[in-house]
Amino acid sequence: MNTKSDEILSRRDRPPLSRGTALICGAAAAGALLTGCADDTGGEAARSGAAEAAQVAATSPTASADGNLTEDQRERKELVPKAKTGYEQALSAAVGAVPHSKPVSVELKGPPDSPRWEAEVATDDGTAHSVSVDAADGKAGQARAKDEDGDDKRELADLLKKATVTPQQAAQTATGKTKGTVTAVELDDTDGSTPKWSVDVVTTGDWNKTTFDIDATNRKILREHVDRD
Repeated sequence: MNTKSDEILSRRDRPPLSRGTALICGAAAAGALLTGCADDTGGEAARSGAAEAAQVAATSPTASADGNLTEDQRERKELVPKAKTGYEQALSAAVGAVPHSKPVSVELKGPPDSPRWEAEVATDDGTAHSVSVDAADGKAGQARAKDEDGDDKRELADLLKKATVTPQQAAQTATGKTKGTVTAVELDDTDGSTPKWSVDVVTTGDWNKTTFDIDATNRKILREHVDRD
């Protein structure tokens, strides 16, 4: 018998694929296709997640375009150099705006394009006034009497009477320990009712803020805290 004819007959004699076998083969092919799609989808999700994480990191509130500085440190760096008037001149201007008054507090405020010192002064009877001083030219604005009751006035008058250390002396004690720019001084009391001056000193190397609590009767440092935020 002819070999080629035998081959043709052999192919004709083969039974056709059953319906079940065909379905299995189709399912296997479809499964392979889906697996490929799933793998591609997973990879796409991973790439999308990485891109989203990078975007969040770049727009985070603590992220800074200025190296590794935090938001607070960056704000200090922007504000402090803009103050051409120091705390001493600001306190002097505020005291001059209210006759027979003494300094109670002063703090440097923003924004950087118009920095100001917010000061508080009080007379011997504890009547307090708020005075805003331009940090660029040192000019004091209109003094505004604070809304206080009798107890508040008596407490403030008592603190002023007990505080034998001036805010300038307290600031000198603070900067003698940490060199920097004084950005705030405030009269307060300790738990034992002893008056104290709280002094903020900003170091321009790292733009950290160090707060010193200084006994307002003997200039001893009661507490020192570095704010690195």
